[in-house]
Amino acid sequence: MITILNNWSLMRVARLVSGVFVLVVSIFQKDITLGLLAGFLLTTSIANIGCCGGSNGCAVDSKTIKKEKHI
Repeated sequence: MITILNNWSLMRVARLVSGVFVLVVSIFQKDITLGLLAGFLLTTSIANIGCCGGSNGCAVDSKTIKKEKHI
């Protein structure tokens, strides 16, 4: 519940708004593919996860950065 209510960024709000919009369009057009896309966007925005995973999956290792600076 804490994940759902906290740390709302602009990108998270954009995914939520676009997910709701795509869901409404998919209902009116009766399109399952758009419904799946809407489900993906809504799930990622509500759970605050992305394609890289929830725990800094795309983060750069700080040890690698330090090694590159000394070269």
